[in-house]
Amino acid sequence: MKLYNTMSKRKEEFVPLEEGKVKMYVCGPTVYNFIHIGNARPMIVFDTVRRYFEYKGYEVNFVSNFTDVDDKIIKKAIEEGVTAEEISKRYIAECKKDMEGMNIKPATKNPLATEEICGMVDMIQTLIEKGYAYEKNGTVYYRTRKFKEYGKLSHKNLDDLQSGGRSLLVTGEDEKEDSLDFVLWKPKKEGEPAWQSPWGEGRPGWHIECSEMSKKYLGEQIDIHAGGEDLVFPHHENEIAQSEAANGKEFAKYWLHNAFLNIDNRKMSKSLGNFFTVREISEKYDLQILRFFMLSAHYRSPLNFSADLMEAAKSGLDRIVTAAENLRFLKENTTRREMSEIEKDAYAKTQEFVDGFEKAMDDDFNTADAIASVFELVKYINTTANASCSAEYLACLLDRLAVLTDVLGIITDKKKEVLDEEIEALIAERQAARKERNFARADEIRDMLLAKGIILEDTREGVKWKRA
Repeated sequence: MKLYNTMSKRKEEFVPLEEGKVKMYVCGPTVYNFIHIGNARPMIVFDTVRRYFEYKGYEVNFVSNFTDVDDKIIKKAIEEGVTAEEISKRYIAECKKDMEGMNIKPATKNPLATEEICGMVDMIQTLIEKGYAYEKNGTVYYRTRKFKEYGKLSHKNLDDLQSGGRSLLVTGEDEKEDSLDFVLWKPKKEGEPAWQSPWGEGRPGWHIECSEMSKKYLGEQIDIHAGGEDLVFPHHENEIAQSEAANGKEFAKYWLHNAFLNIDNRKMSKSLGNFFTVREISEKYDLQILRFFMLSAHYRSPLNFSADLMEAAKSGLDRIVTAAENLRFLKENTTRREMSEIEKDAYAKTQEFVDGFEKAMDDDFNTADAIASVFELVKYINTTANASCSAEYLACLLDRLAVLTDVLGIITDKKKEVLDEEIEALIAERQAARKERNFARADEIRDMLLAKGIILEDTREGVKWKRA
């Protein structure tokens, strides 16, 4: 299995720190509002990465945090006249609802920054003792130049950053030894949440949060650190500087980053009026469609969101779900039980689609090509599965499809809906009308059901129905 490592800028063979296990940290959202579809991409992508590792037999310790103390959270709390904790708890709950809608597996652990302050204080103290950090009037800064490998992830040069006037902090410039030094701890401001520390009341800087939470729940060294490409610099660069200086060892072996999401070929922004939350999308589309859309391109490729592309994703997903539903229907209605020799040979041929799927996923999680293999399997199912097939053959096809779609987090087993008695009675009446050759009444009932959002399909195997 090869992964593209942002650090080396090339694909590398995956070798875990511990055989059979994967330690993976993914930077989670700052919870001050509903998550937007830009947040959704890394959630979906790295959930799929996790699922594939599990499919391959790895035990995955998957940690993804919630940043629940931040300037944006505090600003929102002040606007609403409530506490920052109330804001963060509200939007963590809303975020989890959206994640469930996108079929994202719960993390092994979702640490909250506010519950890990003691560990952050300890890590900052260690950095001070090692000479990598210093305190000025209640603010603790990291000595960026002291970490000789600073810039190795983002491939940025410190002198270029200096000459460009780029700074990693916007306040307290006169107190810093170097304009490139960044904040580890900031002193309390009036009306803001604060915690005790050796440097006075205050709160941690953003970067130290992930360094400490990753260390606590995964250890000093991890296999994979992942997130959106916007986090490469300065967030992940600063995490490396903090963690490796404090712990004295390589922080993460592999760094994975997904590319940006654009809206109608433009960068998403509130000012352009093209900013969408996952909740807003869910009002128009099943979030399974959003997930399928996100996986339709390679995670390192920029992805363009548009209504046309979402409709295309809807059609593609429908093809897969319909194939699964058809298999279930045939399986329930067939009289033959065991596979024939011909069917055994036919089933054996489906291994090539599994091989294609695994080849794509082994090549840096190429979900676009993996989906193409699923479509090949669907095409094969549609041409070989019929009412004369055995239940065993149909069940094996269904299982093969379900295993691959589960890696992608695509749900094909739509719970069978229970029609109310009135609709059931109308379908039965229509069947009776057709038997009596009263086609006018049969058509009338079909139209009545269509008005209720029920579409009927007459097949050789019987009547099928689905929601419009």
